[in-house]
Amino acid sequence: MRGLIGMNSSLKQIIINLCLIILAYTVQTCVFPLMPFLSVYPNLMLILIFSFGFIRGSNSGIWYGLVAGILMDLSSGGPLGFHTLFFIWMGYINGICTKYYYEDYITLPLVLSALNELAYNFYLYVFSFLIRGRTGFGYYLMNIIIPETVFTVVTTLVVYRLFLFISRKLEEMEKRRDTTIV
Repeated sequence: MRGLIGMNSSLKQIIINLCLIILAYTVQTCVFPLMPFLSVYPNLMLILIFSFGFIRGSNSGIWYGLVAGILMDLSSGGPLGFHTLFFIWMGYINGICTKYYYEDYITLPLVLSALNELAYNFYLYVFSFLIRGRTGFGYYLMNIIIPETVFTVVTTLVVYRLFLFISRKLEEMEKRRDTTIV
């Protein structure tokens, strides 16, 4: 019976994590594009990956990056693994920052949000546009990178706190599970 309770708690965590990824993916790909007043919109998948990588460590960041990257690859129509590769590395690198900074402070998450968004857009520019001979970096910078980075950082102010709350609840579930087993 105790094994079932522990497994049930782990299953709940997995389901909650998958629901978060699917919710962020759905809002980013299905809801934001329908809003006519938004020319660019925040990258919720990026916020989700770096937040949980930063809060829970590199392993969580890698898994979030893998699942989110596969979803983005399947919907983008590009080569499979294009987004996945970047998101896995992003989750891993942000997970390293867990050792150096306390998660309640918002300054490092905001800086990480901006750096991740800039790196992601630069990655997209190099491998989607520059390789094809489209060298209008100034236009891409002014019309896509800067507005999307600002919008993502502002959204991080709210969403990061929500993800921190959810992460703490998941940790509480895990601790309860560990104390009931022992």
